Amino acid sequence: MTRPQSYLWPDLSLLFAATMWGIFWYPLRLFESAGMPAIWVTLIAFLAASAVGLILTAGRWREYFKKPKTLTIIALTAGWCNAGFLVAVVEGNVIRVILLFYLSPIWTVILGHFILKEVIPFKAFIIFMVAFIGAMIMLWEPSIGLPWPQGLADWLAISAGFSFALSNVLIRSLQSVSIPVKTTSTWLGCIVIAFFWVVFAQVDIPEIAPATWTYSVLLGLFGIVFMSLSVQYGITHMPVYRSAIILLSEVIVTAVSAYWLASETLNLREWTGGILVGVSALMIASLSKQNE
Repeated sequence: MTRPQSYLWPDLSLLFAATMWGIFWYPLRLFESAGMPAIWVTLIAFLAASAVGLILTAGRWREYFKKPKTLTIIALTAGWCNAGFLVAVVEGNVIRVILLFYLSPIWTVILGHFILKEVIPFKAFIIFMVAFIGAMIMLWEPSIGLPWPQGLADWLAISAGFSFALSNVLIRSLQSVSIPVKTTSTWLGCIVIAFFWVVFAQVDIPEIAPATWTYSVLLGLFGIVFMSLSVQYGITHMPVYRSAIILLSEVIVTAVSAYWLASETLNLREWTGGILVGVSALMIASLSKQNE
């Protein structure tokens, strides 16, 4: 008899990552209040993480040239995902941002159909429609009557979720490159996106205390690195549907922390749409389980 596979450590790894990402918005706001914009925190933190990544992949440098075009797209899409998400949670209502970001499982199914040629089951199409309706309810603006993103934070959250889905689909298609190299590439991509964001948005170098710069480096070394490695370990050692469900616990952590630390909440309409989005993500994950 085959012993059932234990997912204890992968489960704990993903729960750790989801918890960390769920409260990651708070230190970003502390940096903002100290005079350091989120995009500058992003740039410095990912510079620190990338330094670690390049050291870890020093013996694998040839892998960066195996599929340079695909790896570049992965880097840039993941870069936009991280930079956009981190700025969005500072600029907007963090619960609303995280719910709009978690349209990503739906985007993954659609992109998997066009890029990986995966068949979209009829159930998946129905689930997509439920998620779409949920998003429209969240985005509905009574004063103008249009379901449209309300400002920069909404646009960033939706585009970050789409970029997250696209990078994941491309990562799944790129089996000849190791996880450390792909992870480091995403960190490097975030540096590129954050740098051009700073330049074109003309975000000046913040005049802050030296300790604040140090804290942003430590955030990259002990935040970004450990969260990213925890996610990679978890999703590598368990089925996709299981990791998707566990990572959704980030929504709960975010909602609790936002209410407790910033007194942020959503109105009834936004909660209704958000619940539809969350249920759709769970249904997509369950559908993946049935198809394995």
